[in-house]
Amino acid sequence: MEKLRTESLAAGSTPANLDVKRLLGVGFLIWVAGTVALRLFGQYILYPENPLGVALLLLISFPAMALLMRKICLDAGVPREHWPLAGILLTIPTMVLDTFSTAFFPAFYPNIPRGAAALYGGWIIWCLLGALVGVSIKRT
Repeated sequence: MEKLRTESLAAGSTPANLDVKRLLGVGFLIWVAGTVALRLFGQYILYPENPLGVALLLLISFPAMALLMRKICLDAGVPREHWPLAGILLTIPTMVLDTFSTAFFPAFYPNIPRGAAALYGGWIIWCLLGALVGVSIKRT
């Protein structure tokens, strides 16, 4: 088993071939796209009263986010050993901004019933987990 290695994000320690601003920007665009999609269609997606619908949402979202993050890293030419760091950078905008969209759920998503706020918060965590697992697991 490989030893886990940590890399510091201190000044000058980011790998030279990792475009931090680009990855944060792509992560922000993903957040914007998701937020707009939920403003338009969220009322059809988040139904906490429907256990089958919730299960399907979660079953689809985890691998979809894992595959999306892997594709972004491949397309951006991120070296495989830096995918976990790239995944963190890609998900930071969602982690930060969805903290506020969850706290102020009715203002962000007036089209979605307030009772779906907990499902929304859990779903966001699940999607972030899928994204980070996707860039952390090596295919063999």
